[in-house]
Amino acid sequence: MPQLRPLAIRLADTVAAELEKRILEGSLKPGDRLPAERNLALDLGVSRPSLREAIQKLVSKGLLSTRHGGGTWVTDRLEAHFADPWQDMVKGHPMLHRDLLEFRQMLESEAAQLAADRATDVDIRRLDASYAKLEEAYSGDNLAACIDADVAFHQTIAETAHNVLIGHLSASLMRVIHGHVSNNLEHLHGRPQRWDQLQTQHRAIWQAIRASKPQEAAQAARGHIEFVRQSMDDNAREAERRQSAMRRAGDLEPRL
Repeated sequence: MPQLRPLAIRLADTVAAELEKRILEGSLKPGDRLPAERNLALDLGVSRPSLREAIQKLVSKGLLSTRHGGGTWVTDRLEAHFADPWQDMVKGHPMLHRDLLEFRQMLESEAAQLAADRATDVDIRRLDASYAKLEEAYSGDNLAACIDADVAFHQTIAETAHNVLIGHLSASLMRVIHGHVSNNLEHLHGRPQRWDQLQTQHRAIWQAIRASKPQEAAQAARGHIEFVRQSMDDNAREAERRQSAMRRAGDLEPRL
């Protein structure tokens, strides 16, 4: 009998490690609800008490949260702790925008290169589905759908790289720059030629990964972010010109 308790602890640790691995690799994402206890215990091949103990271990780490009568959910701890302070810093320091794009260029070109080298058949099916949603969104007029599909496409590539740090850093980075992505796509949406260029760039990245061409995938990703950087610069200059014109117009109005 004295040996049973250590065995139960080891089993709970093993289950906790398995769930933690699923969170790290992204098969369990922030906001996902865990399956019902009975089903999850069967899936993992363990007893429900061992599963409960494993879940509690991850709750104490902040990776899971339980809601009374509402199940167990994956938290965003791995992403939010990076993203939250940087979101505020970016708002207050425009000089960080270029640094963020440089970092995004490094991260996404490496992700595309690794994805082209490591993608499995399952990854390619996920990537194809993500790209199909992107094309469908870009062909319509729903800008919010375009933004969501764009972010999801890049995140799918990051996860296809099979590097857990790239996957989570990419998700965190997208949270930080979501506002900039929205503004840039809104800027490009009204410019058909540049909007088509954006679609062509996404297609080039997708095709290079599908064809298992790492260098081409990395080059396509770098070119895409450079295009984004230039578009953001153009957008900023255009906004400044509009503000300048409005100030001049205000100066010409009669003053009472």
